[in-house]
Amino acid sequence: MKLYKIEANNWETFFGTTEEPIERDVRIIAQTPSNDAFLLLAKDAQDGLELLDSVPLGFDFTYCQEWGLTIDDDVVDRVIIDLRKKSYPIWQDQLDDIYHNGIDGWKATIKTTKDKYPKR
Repeated sequence: MKLYKIEANNWETFFGTTEEPIERDVRIIAQTPSNDAFLLLAKDAQDGLELLDSVPLGFDFTYCQEWGLTIDDDVVDRVIIDLRKKSYPIWQDQLDDIYHNGIDGWKATIKTTKDKYPKR
């Protein structure tokens, strides 16, 4: 997944308005204390957003506040792992998938999940 920054003044251009929202396959994971910028994770390239190589200073972590407010590159990697883990079917559903669709069907499901949440 790639890390992006969006400025608040670009919010409506990217996400649309409440009357006409634009669906985006992104996850907001941090914001500045003044809410003037946000950090997003996305699998695909996002036009109009600033692509980052690492987490800039001045952001508070918002994805899972029980992890704390500090965000750095290790925390971003942990978010990606958590998103992937949460998207896998529960074990019983995986067993049902193997039973009904065979190992190859189950492997395809797992590959789809990994592709949706790739490492950085």
